[in-house]
Amino acid sequence: MDQVLNIINVNKKFDGTIALDDFSLEIPRDSITGIIGPNGAGKTTLFNAITGFLPLDSGEIIYNGKNLSRMPSYKIARTGIVRTFQQLRLITRMTVQDNILLSFQNQAGENLKNIFLFPGRVKNQEEKNQEKTNELLSFMGIEEKASDLVEGLSYGQQKMISLACCLASGADLLLLDEPVAGINPELIEKILRVIKKLQKAGKTFVLIEHNIEAVMQVCDRVIFMNEGKKLAEGDPESVRHDPAVIEAYLE
Repeated sequence: MDQVLNIINVNKKFDGTIALDDFSLEIPRDSITGIIGPNGAGKTTLFNAITGFLPLDSGEIIYNGKNLSRMPSYKIARTGIVRTFQQLRLITRMTVQDNILLSFQNQAGENLKNIFLFPGRVKNQEEKNQEKTNELLSFMGIEEKASDLVEGLSYGQQKMISLACCLASGADLLLLDEPVAGINPELIEKILRVIKKLQKAGKTFVLIEHNIEAVMQVCDRVIFMNEGKKLAEGDPESVRHDPAVIEAYLE
């Protein structure tokens, strides 16, 4: 199977505490991989390592054949990887649509020269981005919220906006940190349906999630981590019934 992401023998320590312990993982293209494990298992550290927020002590991370191991985070974001955070990084005093519009990459209007020398190009791209924003809002089922301030939305709706911002970036690999934690069952189902639709459209997902039922429902494969190590890997049901998982996490 075609692998979009290869994590090879990655190690990371914090003041002697091992966060990632010779960790390796392959992510197949167009798949949904769930990562579960107790708090402190190294899950978010793994996301931080993939996206360049943390330097590796050793090991390699390869995305579409490109070595990301020593690449700064802003360059990694341009390769086609995007992520969400447990603490949503939205601009809450701005509207929903403006948050999404800010997420488009390589906007012509960001270059002062284009504003003065190529105003037509800037306007054309802005119109296309607005059209794409409308399409994303419709796809997420929240088009009626376009002009609302983000701070007035529910936590679950804000999570949907965060996902829409990821899509606006044009990335093909989406790393979602607890995408359905702390929201009501109706919105959980809505977000999971969106993720499955996006998978069919060619997107690849890796998600960290404590909601085991959601992981079982949406993921093709599940990884169980503890103390920086991968202790179990396989289809959702086999991992769910793995003795190590039951002992360390589920019971």
